[in-house]
Amino acid sequence: MPADLKKGLSIATENMLEMSESQRLQFEGGKSFGREKSNQQSSWALGSVIKFLQMTKARVERKEITAATLLNSVKVIKLFCEMNDVLLPWKRITRGLPRARRYADDRAPTLEEIQKIVEYPDKRIKAIVSTMASSGMRLGAWNYLKWKHITPINKDGKIVAAKIVLYQGDPEQYFSFITREAFFELEKWVSYRKAWGESVTEESWLMRNRLDRNKGSKRKPGTITNPKKLQSFRKEFLIRL
Repeated sequence: MPADLKKGLSIATENMLEMSESQRLQFEGGKSFGREKSNQQSSWALGSVIKFLQMTKARVERKEITAATLLNSVKVIKLFCEMNDVLLPWKRITRGLPRARRYADDRAPTLEEIQKIVEYPDKRIKAIVSTMASSGMRLGAWNYLKWKHITPINKDGKIVAAKIVLYQGDPEQYFSFITREAFFELEKWVSYRKAWGESVTEESWLMRNRLDRNKGSKRKPGTITNPKKLQSFRKEFLIRL
C-alpha cells in the first residue's frame, strides 16, 4: 500500500475513534430519522398507487377503458418506482385487478369494404390499402418504408410478387411479401410522382405528403420537387375516411 494512502487511512481512523458520544448519538438519530422518512414516503406512495388503481378500475367497469389499458398504467408506475428505489408490494397491489384479454377483437376487412375505401379520391390510397392488405403490416411501418425496401420477385420473366422489408434498422425488423397487384399500385404511385417532376430514388420515402400541382396555390402541402415525409397516417387518412 502506498505510504500516502496508508497515512490518510490512519488519520481517518483516528478521527472516527475520537468522535464524541454525543456525536455518535446524533449520527444514530439521523439514521433513524432517515428510516422513518423513507417509511413515510413508501406509505404515501402505496396509498397513492392504490387510490389511482381504484379510480382506474372503476373506469374499466364503466367500459370507458379496457383492462389492458389499466395494466399498461401499472407497468409504467412500477417502472417509475423501481427506477427511484421505491419498494412496493406489487403482488398484493395487483391481486384484485381485472385480467386483460390476450387477443384482439378485430377481423379482416371484407372485399366490399376494401373496394369502398379505395374509392377515396387520393392517388396514394390504392397503393396503401393493397400493400397493407397483402403484407399484413401495421400502420406504423410506413414510417420506415423507402422505395429500396420493395424488391420485385420474377419468375419466367414476369413479376409474380414482391418482397417488402419492414422496420429496417429496428430490432423488430422482418420481411413479408405483397401481391403483384400491390407492387404495381406502388409502381404507379412512384411513376406518378416522377411524371410531375419529383426525383424518386432508392432512398425516397415510399409515401409522402400530397403533391401541390397548383403553382399559385396558397396551400402548403409540400412542393412536387421538394417532397416531405408523411408525418401521420392516422391524421392524413383515417380521420378523413
